[in-house]
Amino acid sequence: MKRRECLSMALGLLMTGGAARAQTYPDHVIKVVNGFGAGGGTDLLLRTLLPKLGEILGQQMIIDYRPGAGGNLAMDIVAKAAPDGYTLLMGSPGLATNPFLYRDLGWDAKKDFVPISLIGAVQNVLVINPAVPAKNVAELVALAKKQPGTLNFASPGAGTSLHLAAELFKEAESLDIQHVPYKGGGQAMNDVLAGKPEMMFQVVGAALPYIQSGKLRALAVTGTKRSSVLPDVPTMVEAGVANYSAYTWNGLLAPAGTPRAIVERLHDAIVKAMNDPSVVEGYARIGQDQAVSTPEEFTKLIADETAKWSEVIKKANIQPQ
Repeated sequence: MKRRECLSMALGLLMTGGAARAQTYPDHVIKVVNGFGAGGGTDLLLRTLLPKLGEILGQQMIIDYRPGAGGNLAMDIVAKAAPDGYTLLMGSPGLATNPFLYRDLGWDAKKDFVPISLIGAVQNVLVINPAVPAKNVAELVALAKKQPGTLNFASPGAGTSLHLAAELFKEAESLDIQHVPYKGGGQAMNDVLAGKPEMMFQVVGAALPYIQSGKLRALAVTGTKRSSVLPDVPTMVEAGVANYSAYTWNGLLAPAGTPRAIVERLHDAIVKAMNDPSVVEGYARIGQDQAVSTPEEFTKLIADETAKWSEVIKKANIQPQ
């Protein structure tokens, strides 16, 4: 048998095997690896979506918590997993930012993953302690420029999406405000509530109770449109910060090499689940915006976010760990 015929036969067998797997998929539990701990925003999102998604797929879906290194541990696990649709990644902005924040990553966003669909997006909100004499973004900017180096902002850690949202604000307005990193969002929020640091960018859902109680003052949300749960709070652009947009997105990805038919099966199930009234209600309850995409749209988003945040990280002189 000629070499070309052997290659054609081998390729045919591979394609037939992939199609057969796709036809029976899924036939056992699907695991979603989450690079962040239980009780956080990604956990709430998965707990809202996965029961309905598993029901549509006809299989149980479980969350495998692998927190550490800004989600890198989870990404490394999924990058090395079998491309059979049974190990998925809960993707986050770290796919776009971590290559510039960490050395010697064990994964490559372009080569090691196949995007399936976005599953959620949540705006951030700029909040300040009410003791700060600023009623809006313009007054905060004026105060920061009048007293350079005296105002501080908290974040859940260097390089997190909330830290980078603040760095984008600093860059846009040429501000001298100081970063105070924490090891988590809870401690950062508690100190802002106490008045030192004076401000932070926080996801809307986490900040909402404190805004409603008057313990924090919301100045602007970071998306391109107002938040449905904070309709009276302007966007950063409406507040005068030109071309500003920063939000936290999440999506599901599979290991590279996963058959296209399995990716499409998962994508179609996600779309169906996201339209279910129970999921729509659940998203509203946890402050998540509905978000769904084609695999190609998700791929483009990651590329666009990578280009955007690499520049912010460079200008902020954030050194890789």
